[in-house]
Amino acid sequence: MNPTVDLLCAHRSIRRFTDEPIPDEHVRTAVAAGQMASTSSAVQAYCCIRVRDPESRAQLAELAGPQEKVARAPAFFLICGDTRRHRLICDRAGQTYDQKLEAFLVSVIDASLFAQNMVVAFESMGYGICYIGGIRNNLPAVKRILEIPEGVYPLFGLCVGKPAETPVRRPRLPIDAVLFEERYCDDDAVTSIDAYDAQYRDYLASRGAEPRSWSESIAHRMTHASRLNLGDFYRSQGAVLD
Repeated sequence: MNPTVDLLCAHRSIRRFTDEPIPDEHVRTAVAAGQMASTSSAVQAYCCIRVRDPESRAQLAELAGPQEKVARAPAFFLICGDTRRHRLICDRAGQTYDQKLEAFLVSVIDASLFAQNMVVAFESMGYGICYIGGIRNNLPAVKRILEIPEGVYPLFGLCVGKPAETPVRRPRLPIDAVLFEERYCDDDAVTSIDAYDAQYRDYLASRGAEPRSWSESIAHRMTHASRLNLGDFYRSQGAVLD
């Protein structure tokens, strides 16, 4: 349709990278692009921490899975919601920082929009990326390793580098399963995705994985909760979740 849409539709998660380093100017360009994402009332409640130290990277890789790519990718970033600057500004002004759940949600949304803009910028320069949700497996340890202060909320990691693989794109739900007119559709329409289930099963089989449908995968995944201590951790960082 146009180069921007083509780039977005060509996205694939990359898990194997070459050893080619990423110039600092490319990192700064991608971060600047990330900063141009929409932000609620210009609060800009996000930051990213680039982790270069091999020992720290190795520890984070172990915590995240283990996931070797966290240690080996040419660049690794920790994406965080960031309210610390706001707290310090209030303190400097002699005011009391007093924010509730909305502030935490804004920081998560702002950080996610920032990261996605940053990712698109990297991909436009020929790099591949992989988001790392596994960083939330043990956030107290992440905090200790990177000395993260109160008001900063680690959300996910991001590996970046030149791709050393060409994986098949993971299929997405059909557009009509996520685009509704005027009202949310009825429940029968929500689960009418037989063709997608078959497509997803074929995709997994092509990767050599267990060929189960998307519905089967979701039914398996959503029947047991994970990372049950996240609320306690984010509260310990100063987030108010009620």
